[in-house]
Amino acid sequence: MNQLIRVLVVDDHSLIRRGLRTLFTAESGMELVGEASDGEEAIQKARALKPDVILLDLMMPRKSGIEAIKEIKRENSASRILVLTSFSEDDKVFAALRAGAAGYVLKDIRASELLKAVRDVYRGESSLHPSIARKFVEKLATEPAQPPQPQRLTSLTDREIEGAETHRRGLTNLQIAERLSLSERTVAAHLRSILAKLQLPNRTQATLYALRTGLVDLGSESQKTGI
Repeated sequence: MNQLIRVLVVDDHSLIRRGLRTLFTAESGMELVGEASDGEEAIQKARALKPDVILLDLMMPRKSGIEAIKEIKRENSASRILVLTSFSEDDKVFAALRAGAAGYVLKDIRASELLKAVRDVYRGESSLHPSIARKFVEKLATEPAQPPQPQRLTSLTDREIEGAETHRRGLTNLQIAERLSLSERTVAAHLRSILAKLQLPNRTQATLYALRTGLVDLGSESQKTGI
């Protein structure tokens, strides 16, 4: 029997929480393990429940979503956090991803797409709305590259660097496997190895690191495909 994906929902609007409760309760393979109505409660529930995925809004009382992400990641760097919000302003997007969120989707997303985003984040993949991905890459392109830590990069094999480039293009593990003539299991193993060697918690942070250090190219294709 497959393991259930345990989800914590964090939103200050009871109507949103009720709708998400209905969605996850009815979905096979997922379990809603808790709800929180503000950032402070989110930190407490994340600590106590240790959910697989935390679905979190940004604009909340007591502590904002950004503050909650930082504190949750500080306590457990492996936490998988998916932002679900109405806001697509650049400053909020960049702050959330840099704080450690693995994905960022908007509340106008379809239910089926949200469920897929939760599964993607659970598997360690990124989940970014296409328009947000484009803006994020464009923003990174205007910033000076930061020198990478040499001991991290020298530990990567050529195959892993090639995998990092294809991850940046937003391809699924299956698509990467087909492109590189590998099995999907091998691609997943490469991703785990990349994350471990770069000391990064998830695919989104690995992409951010690769782009900011110049490990992969910020070429014109990124403008079309996103992260």
